[in-house]
Amino acid sequence: MSATVLVVDDDPVQRRLLTEMVRRFGYEPEAVEGGAEALDRLADKTKPSVDAMVLDLVMPDLDGMAVLERLHAMEDRPPVVVQTAHGSIETVISAMRAGAVDFVVKPVGAERLSVSIKNALRVDALEGEVRRLAKRSTGALNFNDLTSNAPDMARAIRLGERAAKSGIPVLLEGESGVGKEVFARALQGASDRRGKPFVTVNCGAIPANLVESILFGHEKGAFTGATEKHAGKFVEANGGTLFLDEVSELPLDAQVKLLRAIQEGEVDPVGGRKTVKVDIRLVSATNRDLIEAVRQGRFREDLYYRLNVFPITIPPLRNRREDIPALARRFLARIAAEEGRSIRGISAEAMALISRFDWPGNVRQLENAMFRAVILCEGDELTIADFPQVAQAVDGFDVRIPALTSTPMPQMRPEREIVRVEIKDPSALTLLDQTGDVRPLEQVEGDTIRFALDHYRGQMSKVARKLGIGRSTLYRKLKELGIEADEADAETFDESRVA
Repeated sequence: MSATVLVVDDDPVQRRLLTEMVRRFGYEPEAVEGGAEALDRLADKTKPSVDAMVLDLVMPDLDGMAVLERLHAMEDRPPVVVQTAHGSIETVISAMRAGAVDFVVKPVGAERLSVSIKNALRVDALEGEVRRLAKRSTGALNFNDLTSNAPDMARAIRLGERAAKSGIPVLLEGESGVGKEVFARALQGASDRRGKPFVTVNCGAIPANLVESILFGHEKGAFTGATEKHAGKFVEANGGTLFLDEVSELPLDAQVKLLRAIQEGEVDPVGGRKTVKVDIRLVSATNRDLIEAVRQGRFREDLYYRLNVFPITIPPLRNRREDIPALARRFLARIAAEEGRSIRGISAEAMALISRFDWPGNVRQLENAMFRAVILCEGDELTIADFPQVAQAVDGFDVRIPALTSTPMPQMRPEREIVRVEIKDPSALTLLDQTGDVRPLEQVEGDTIRFALDHYRGQMSKVARKLGIGRSTLYRKLKELGIEADEADAETFDESRVA
C-alpha cells in the first residue's frame, strides 16, 4: 500500500485535478471538501493514517490557517503542502510559520506538486526517525511511535497498551527481525517505568559458564578472572525493565536460577553472602515455539508458565505489508542522511516491488535492503534497479541493465539482458576447491586465522580469545603459517598510533 495523500479543497474541479495527479504519482489519494472534514479524517483511527496533506488556504468553513493551528497540537500530524491562488510573501511566511513544509501556487503543475509531496514525505520521515531515536535513548518510546495500518500489528499494539498499565510479565513471540526489542521499549515507555533503566540480555549469546555471573552478578574473587565486583543485569535493571531476548536459548541449570529470581524478586550474586532485592518489569522474547521446547525437555515447564503470563505475537512483515512503505521511507530518510546522499524518495514501481516481496528476514532485512539501495542509487530516487536481489525473487520485476561492451559498434544499439547478481558474504570461507573436492582442514584453519587477524586488526589476545585457543597456541599456528607474530603486533601498534 502506497502513501496516503489527503487533498483538502472546496473547489470540486480543483479537487478532482489534484486527486488524479496524486494517483498518477503512485500515491493513494483521498479528498475532502473542507478543513473540518479534514480534521475529522485525521482523527479517524479506523482508517489508514494520512502520510501527507495538500491543503487549500482559502475555504469557507475552516480555512487552511485554522487547520494548521489545530494540527500544531497533534503529536502525530502529517506534513502539509499548502496551495493558494495568492502567492504573496506574507501568506507564504504565515503558512510556513504555522507548520507547512512547502507551498504551491494555483494552478500547480504536476512536476512541481510531485516534488513537493516527495520532499514533504522525506522531511516527515527524517523528523520521525530523529524523534524516535531521541525517545529511545531516553526510554520514552511509546506505542504512538509504532503506529501501524495492519490489523495484526494494530492488535498487538492494543495488547501492549493494556499490558503497559500493569507490571504483568510479558512474553513477545515472533520471527527473528520483527522488532521485538522495539516493542519491548515501547512497552516500558507506555508504563509508569518510563525513563527508568532498560536492560537487554541476549540469552543466546551468553556462554553457558557465565550465565549466572552475567544475570545475577558476582563478587570480586568469586572465580578465576573475577578481578572486580559485577552487579549483574538484574541489579542494573532495578526499578526499570529487564528484556530477556531469545530466552529459549538459556541452559537448563540457568533456567532454575532464573525461575527463583523471578519468583522471589531477589538474586544471589556468585560468591556473595546475602541476596539482593530487585524490582524489575520482566519482558522476555523468543522466536521459537516454547511449548514444543517444553515437550522436548529443553525448557522448564514451571519457568514457561512464569514467563507466558501475557503473550503477545508480533506478526511477520509479510503479514503487515501495509506498513512496508512507511518503514521504507523512514529507513531511507535516516540512511540517506547518515550517508550524506540527496535521495528524495522511492519510485512507485520500486515501492510496489518491495511491497510484494515476502521479507523472510522481516524488518531487519528491509532495513538492510534500503541501506544497500541507497549505496547503489545513482540518481535522486530509488528505482527497481537499486533492488536487484529483491527483483529476482518477485515475478514481473526482473532488473534489466544494458550490456557493456569495451568498443561500441557504430549504428548498433546495445542489447539488454537480465543481470543475475550473486551476493557473496565477504566473511564466508570456501570449503570446496576448484575441482569440487573438500579443501584440507589445514587450509581452512589457515584462512580462518588470517581472517580473524584482519577482522580484529592484529589484536592477538582478542584473536586468541575469539578463536577459543590459547595465545601460545595462536603464536605456534602463526609460525606454521609463515606469519610473524611480531609483525602482527607491530601493525596493531602503528594502527593505534594513527588512530
